[in-house]
Amino acid sequence: MRVRGAAMFVENLLADKDDQIWSITPDATVYEALVQMDRKNIGALLVIQGGELIGILSERDYARKIIIKGKSSRETLVKEVMTTEVCYVGRKTRMEECLAIMSDKRIRHLPVMEDDQLIGLVSIGDVVKSIINEQEIVIDHLYNYIHGVYYSPH
Repeated sequence: MRVRGAAMFVENLLADKDDQIWSITPDATVYEALVQMDRKNIGALLVIQGGELIGILSERDYARKIIIKGKSSRETLVKEVMTTEVCYVGRKTRMEECLAIMSDKRIRHLPVMEDDQLIGLVSIGDVVKSIINEQEIVIDHLYNYIHGVYYSPH
């Protein structure tokens, strides 16, 4: 039995999340991507071509590869600035491992893949919230154990 809110694995987090995966094609303009990110209030879009994940476009990509270089987001295509080396995880990946990957690679989004199929996306916010929830539950259980508070299953 899983305690509500305790998402120890990616699959637990995905079960509690909206199933929607936001994506864009590599031939769209960066401006179109930014408009979609703004409308959805998200920080990255997965880049999909022919049903295959080929990259990710983040706000960081925009800031570093468009703004700083003086390019036009209305003329630049997503494929010109997207990150092509995409780190990903599987549904059985632990939240702590996700956080370690994100910290090590300095990224904020991890696609979730299963059998070469994209099944979800987790953000740094999702992962941190999940870890905090899990720790709060452990603390609560330890507190109750120390103070002799037991829950009866009946």
